[in-house]
Amino acid sequence: MIRRVFLLILLLPTPVAAASHFPDIPPCAGHFIAHLLPHTTQARGEVVRFYESNGSGLGINDLNNDGLLDIVLGNLDRANTVLWNQGGLTFRAEQPPGMIGRTRAVALVDVDADGWRDIVLTTQLGAPSWWRQTGGSDGTREFHLTALPGVNVPAQTLAFFDVDADGDLDLATASYDAELSRLMRDSFLFGGGAGVVYYENHGGEYLPTRLAEESQALAIWLSDLDADGAVELIIGNDFRFPDQAWRFRDGAWTPAVPFAATAYSTMSFDAGDLNNDGALEFFAADMQPTQDDPATRRAWEFVFDDLERNPLPPGDLQIVENLLQVQEGGIFVNRARDFGIPATGWTWSSKFGDLDQDGFLDLYAVNGMIAVELFGHLPEDALVEQNLAFRGEGGVRFVPAPEWNLGGTASGRGMSMGDLDNDGDLDIVVNNLNAPAVLYENALCGGDSLQVELRHPGSGNPDGIGAILTLHTSSGVYMRTARALSGYLSGDPARVHFGFPRGSVLERLDIVWADGFRSSVVRFDDTPVLTVSRS
Repeated sequence: MIRRVFLLILLLPTPVAAASHFPDIPPCAGHFIAHLLPHTTQARGEVVRFYESNGSGLGINDLNNDGLLDIVLGNLDRANTVLWNQGGLTFRAEQPPGMIGRTRAVALVDVDADGWRDIVLTTQLGAPSWWRQTGGSDGTREFHLTALPGVNVPAQTLAFFDVDADGDLDLATASYDAELSRLMRDSFLFGGGAGVVYYENHGGEYLPTRLAEESQALAIWLSDLDADGAVELIIGNDFRFPDQAWRFRDGAWTPAVPFAATAYSTMSFDAGDLNNDGALEFFAADMQPTQDDPATRRAWEFVFDDLERNPLPPGDLQIVENLLQVQEGGIFVNRARDFGIPATGWTWSSKFGDLDQDGFLDLYAVNGMIAVELFGHLPEDALVEQNLAFRGEGGVRFVPAPEWNLGGTASGRGMSMGDLDNDGDLDIVVNNLNAPAVLYENALCGGDSLQVELRHPGSGNPDGIGAILTLHTSSGVYMRTARALSGYLSGDPARVHFGFPRGSVLERLDIVWADGFRSSVVRFDDTPVLTVSRS
């Protein structure tokens, strides 16, 4: 086992609990502070080619139950890295034996419901791998590669959710067939493809139902988006291959068309209540430059030329831009242009989070692309773009927030948010390609927050994944969901974050668990994280 200690930053007294900063940066700098992490996702070979260019994801969660969120960073040509959080943004880096490369998605979930979260990975080849966390003979924790019973179809991305509301976590996967066909060649064709598979959990055995023989999936979503009692499975596909969707009701899946328009090359999914009306909005990120000038058109010339040679046929639902699906009168309507986010660049992981804690969700998108086939006319074969942060303004639009200092240009792929220093606000981790991963420490110091961790001991869904949490305060009502993954290939913490204006009085927290059970909390202790247990 390779173990090394990495001291990320110095610890100094600050007005916020458990925060840490460089000596020359004030504790409330008014922007995010970038710190390099001891991990670089590297592609094979001297140049980056398809489909190494897609990079790897990451996951954030508390793996050792010490109250601190840890980080797992996927890799392609080298070992994956586990960063054990030591507090104060100090991490101990470990590369578990055998957990080497070819990683796409990273999920940190308690698969066997033993009270310890595990690592589930998808890879460039093969079915998802389960790295089960167990106790070592010396009292340390170890990860052992274990088969997910019944899960045997190659997958690029995956989602966990209690689809049938029976108290355990079911699984859905989708493949990226373009890469599989290149790597597996004839064996992939003879095997009949991979596609989209739903696995129903029966006491730890997964019973597969193949919903589609083919997919080009970069993104996946699994939840009841419109709160009608039916779970939607949505697959975001690349290469003008249409997005796919199904609805689960009365024990069966049926094809669905939830949206009147979909993205063309869907890269990323997320959902959140942007206007605090109790309904989810759904965001799909595509590849679309934010500017139209000669330099941009030259950089993107391969993409533009391809669209001109192969225009979409009349009646196609796909459009070449981001989509923000807003529920209006019982249907979803695309309002990305109204919210100011139809284009965010060559976007990979994009997620909502209340970064400034004003009560409205913000948006962060990581960008860039490296591929000799597409950008051989550019230096280092790279399309260099800034990551983009948008401040949610009143639930009606997003405003660019360059002052937050989140405009990295290191070709980000996976990205997730979580409170890594236990000071109450959301920090951000980005897994870049051919460049060190970055932790963006939140030093905005805006508003207040409540963080919630759900506990359902004795069930097959101990973290309450899929639960809907509604916080009633004197300043407004805020709704969040507990989920395992979102964005692009990136796992989310079980810890749910609410931001709200400073001085707000907390009145009640309502929880609708994934199996329909309801509970409420009316007393709030002065603790960094509120734990809600269900007996």
